[in-house]
Amino acid sequence: MTATDPAMTALAHGWSALSLLHGRIENRVERALQAEHRLSAREYSLLDVLNRQHDGEGGHLQMRQVADSVVLSQSATTRLVTRLENRGLLSRYLCPTDRRGIYADVTDDGLRLLEEARPTHNAALREALDQAATEPALAPLVHAVQQLQGGFKRV
Repeated sequence: MTATDPAMTALAHGWSALSLLHGRIENRVERALQAEHRLSAREYSLLDVLNRQHDGEGGHLQMRQVADSVVLSQSATTRLVTRLENRGLLSRYLCPTDRRGIYADVTDDGLRLLEEARPTHNAALREALDQAATEPALAPLVHAVQQLQGGFKRV
C-alpha cells in the first residue's frame, strides 16, 4: 500500500468524519451539561453507567469495568469517582465477597442530579446529531448512530 492508496485514503476520510462527529457531539453535550448542571460529560457518563448497575449476579461493576464503560484509564476513573464522591454524588464500598474489590454507587443526590441532567443531555445529543445530519460527510454516520439499538426517538 502506498500513501495514495484509494482504500486507505477513504478509510482515513471516514475516520476523520467519525472523529469530527464525536467531537461535535461531545462539545455540545459538555457545554449544555456544564451550563445547566455544573456537570461534565464524563461525570454524567459515569453517573449513568453506575446508575444502570443492579444487585443481581454480575450487576455491580468493578472499577476496571467502569473505566472501560466511560472510556477512561483506571487511574482517571478513580480520580473522577473521587471527585464525584467528594461532591456527595457517589459512595464507595468494599465488595462483600472480595475485599480487594471496590464498588461505587450513585447516592440519592447523584440520582437527583442525573435525572435533572438527562433531558439536557438528550436534547444536546439530539441537537448535535440533527445539525450533523445536514452535512453530507456526516449524514451517513448520523444515520448509523440512529440505527444502533433502535436509534433515538424524538420526544
